[in-house]
Amino acid sequence: MELLIKKAQNGDKEAFISIINEHLQMMYKVAKTRLSSEEDIGDAIQETILSAYKSICVLKNTSYFKTWLIKILINKCNDIILKNKKVIYVEDYYESIENEDLLEAKVSIEENIVFNETLNSLDESYKTVIVLYYVSGFNTREISEILKEKEGTIKSRLSRARQKLKEIYLKSYNEENRNFKVGGSK
Repeated sequence: MELLIKKAQNGDKEAFISIINEHLQMMYKVAKTRLSSEEDIGDAIQETILSAYKSICVLKNTSYFKTWLIKILINKCNDIILKNKKVIYVEDYYESIENEDLLEAKVSIEENIVFNETLNSLDESYKTVIVLYYVSGFNTREISEILKEKEGTIKSRLSRARQKLKEIYLKSYNEENRNFKVGGSK
């Protein structure tokens, strides 16, 4: 990956395209936590790619490319949020699977629906940290750099988000068991 980044920094367009293609799915997932419409998500990703292409030569340490790219993306998402001035929600999973293989989607669709419904119940700051940490694989230091917040704040937010997710799942589990006992066999 670092060799491709170096090539891209030296003007190799194909290397840059390869790098972006490798990070595109992660970019989509992060943008999806911040923006509600597919058009806005597409705009944010497109603007991020253009901005990254124009300024990749400024990147000093190639090992920080992923963090650098997501930082640009979040800033572009924030610009769109400010421009639109609307409330942001994570949409249903169905829209995000339209481009995936339907057979793969059928296997995990129920789990993803439950995850997205649970994710919807969290504040935006918790959603962002959960997605960056668990879905995109960033560590707390990288997330603190991306969000321009102290690492301790990110760790606390991540801990609170985990606790809230646990409470939501336990509440859901208890309700299912109560319905099972009251309604008889299902």
